[in-house]
Parts: sequence; structure tokens; C-alpha cells
Amino acid sequence: MSPKKIAMTTPTLSAAEEKSVQSESKSDKYFERAKLVIPGGVNSPARACKAVHSNPLFIEKADGAFLYDVEGTEYLDYVGSWGAMVLGHKHPRVMEAIEDALRMSTSYGAPTLAEVELAELVCKLIPTIEMLRLVNSGTEACMSAARLARAYTERSLIVKFDGCYHGHADSFLVKAGSGVATLGISGSPGVPEEVAKLTLSLPYNDLGVVEKAFKEHKEKIAAVFVEPIVGNSGLILPADGFLAGLRDLCSTHGALLVFDEVMTGFRVAPGGAQGKYSIKPDLTCLGKIIGGGLPVGAYGGKKEIMERIAPCGDVYQAGTLSGNPLGVKAGLAQLKVLQEPGTYTHLEEQTKMLAEGIQEIAKKTKSGIQVPYVTGMLTVFFNDKPVLDFESAKKSDTEKFAKFWQELIKKGVYWPPSQFEAAFVSLEHRKNEIETTLTAIKEVLS
Repeated sequence: MSPKKIAMTTPTLSAAEEKSVQSESKSDKYFERAKLVIPGGVNSPARACKAVHSNPLFIEKADGAFLYDVEGTEYLDYVGSWGAMVLGHKHPRVMEAIEDALRMSTSYGAPTLAEVELAELVCKLIPTIEMLRLVNSGTEACMSAARLARAYTERSLIVKFDGCYHGHADSFLVKAGSGVATLGISGSPGVPEEVAKLTLSLPYNDLGVVEKAFKEHKEKIAAVFVEPIVGNSGLILPADGFLAGLRDLCSTHGALLVFDEVMTGFRVAPGGAQGKYSIKPDLTCLGKIIGGGLPVGAYGGKKEIMERIAPCGDVYQAGTLSGNPLGVKAGLAQLKVLQEPGTYTHLEEQTKMLAEGIQEIAKKTKSGIQVPYVTGMLTVFFNDKPVLDFESAKKSDTEKFAKFWQELIKKGVYWPPSQFEAAFVSLEHRKNEIETTLTAIKEVLS
């Protein structure tokens, strides 16, 4: 199996550039240009592909389960805009919603009915959210939820878990995962020590250490932030009783439990991870899927907590483009498609087929691979032992993963370019696409 070449229009190059790219791919050429004006040549670190010893592919378009780079090469896409494209690329109803909104204008800086409709639908689908505030990203959602939690509880400390990533706000860049783990950075310069001290980062899946933290910091912990299913250290599933235990500890000690469902919201189940595991957080952060591929985020929860947000209350948070009409129309269309019968059953079946297929290949080839999965998400850990937390994730062989990624690219499969990122399955990954992917993986691991 090898990537297909697709005839397509690509950006116009000068004669000198055309001569240069005869011995250099267009992606490489564009990357060199990008590095002159964009730090590292990318606008988000994971895209740089440093962890897999490669230059990034520059993408020109996408359709269904496929990406097409500027050379016209076709790839099966398991990044899916990092989880946002659960319906696949260019879903007709999402595209129609964006086109309809675009005809009216791109932004108003004033309320629209679509904002209300999206909020109503989210509240209906996730019952723990009685009110929500729309923002522009998952980072904004988590940052704003932290401020609200501190104001509501009149406490200052935030608990998070090692390897969990809640955006790049100062409070959360302490033992974060995802791109931070990929680059080998434990925190970030520019985050004052005084701010970092307000965040306690603890091992995921260890209730005992959380209980100890509450005992040591009595009446100082405002909230516990958690990815209920970790996606930013690779996919790590919660141990039995872990999430329920967090709920009990927060209730006992007067702290808020905040679920970061930016990845898992409307992907792993209709009501997110909290619906799947029957846990009721006080606040929930959302993103990705609720924007239909456009930059939309949200945070919400109990009415009595959310009413502290200005202008209803005294906790200030604002945004010029919050509730952007294109984004909310796209998200509304995407959520409505996801409510159709059989949607999540299909997504679960396809994810299971892929994950268990990889597990079987790994067993036959004695590859020493772990493949945890949940509906719509999975990770191939090059690790001979189960991955239960960030420490065990870090024991994975990142060089073997890099080789795996490089060989898959050659075979037309676009996998997330980091051992510490989850791969995403969309509704457009049907039986044929999964079988094609498994064939490629079998060839790579044999």
C-alpha cells in the first residue's frame, strides 16, 4: 500500500521556488518559509513533528476520512483536527450550516439565536450543565473555569494530574502532557513560581495521593481538574472507582470537581465521559466537537455556580468572538447529526475493530505494544506493560513510535505525530478504511 496522488491546485510558486522543490517537497519548502515568520514554523507545537524526526506535511484540503497534502498525496487521517472532526471532514450538513451563516456575515459582537440554541442543546445532552458560557477554545474554557472555581469556593489551590493538559494558561502548565511532554518540557518559562505553587499536580489513577493532598491542604483546594479519560499523555483510561472517588473527595472537602471534556465531550458517548461513567462534576469544559471544526469552547455547570459569571455576577470573563455565528452554527449542526440513531454504535464498532486489530497484529509480531481505546479514541503505546498514568506512559519507546509514524506516512496513514497524543476515529472511518489501516500497520510491524 502506498499513498495516492491526487490532481489538485496548489499554491503558485516562483520559477526559483519551482526549481528548488524538484529536489525538495513542497511541504519542506513551505516549512522553511514558515520558520522565517512563525516560531518553529508552526502555530501549535505538536504540528512540528519533531518527536517523529520529520518535517510537517502541509495540508491543502480534506474530505471524509482523508487528508490531501500540497503534493496531492492522499492520507487516511487519524488526527481529525485533534478530535474535532468526529463526523469526518466536510460533512455536508456542517458545511451547509457554515455557508448559510457566512452569507449573513462572519461576526456581530452581539447575541444571536444560534448561541442560545447551541447552549440549550448542550444543556439537554449533558444534564450536569444547567448553564454555560461560550468561549473560543478549550484553553479559555479551562482558564475561565479555574477562575470561577476559585471565586465560588474562595480558595486558591487547583489540583490537576500529571500529564493532563488543560490548555496553556499559567495555572495548568505544571507537569502538563501532550506537546509539553513531547518536547520534554516539565513546565514553561514565563510561568511565575508564585503561580505554579497554586497548582498541585498528582499522579492520575491514585486516589490515595488525592486524599492525602486534601488532608495536607485543608480548606485551600478550590477544585480538582481532571481529564476523565486522559488524551494528552496518549489515551489512559480511568481505573475502576477513580472518578467516583474524586467525586466523593470533592464533595466531602467542599471543592469543585471539574471535568475537562474538551476531547471526550460528545465523542466517547452522547453525554461525554461523565455520561459513560455516571459521574456528576460541578463544572465541565468543552471544545473541539461543539465547534464543528471551528474555534469554539464552553464551560458550564450548576446554575448557582455559573450565575457568578459577569454580567450576572462578579466574576469577569469576556470575548469579542465568543459565540461566533459561524462556529455555533457548525457546532449545532454537528451535534444534531451525532444524535441520530446508531451513530455512537458505529463509532464504537469501528474503533474496536481498529484497536483490537492492532492488538492482534502486535501479538503475532511480538511487538510489545499496548492499545488502550474507548469509543472514537485510541493510542498505540510502544510499551510492554499497561499504561496507567503519566509515569508509565513516559516509559514507552518514543524512537520505535517515531519509526512507526514515519513508515505509516509512507503508506498513506496520517497518525498523530507524538507517542503522547491520542488518535481519533471518525464516522467516515468505515470498514474499508479500517482494513486498509490495519494492512499498513501489519506491514510496518512485520
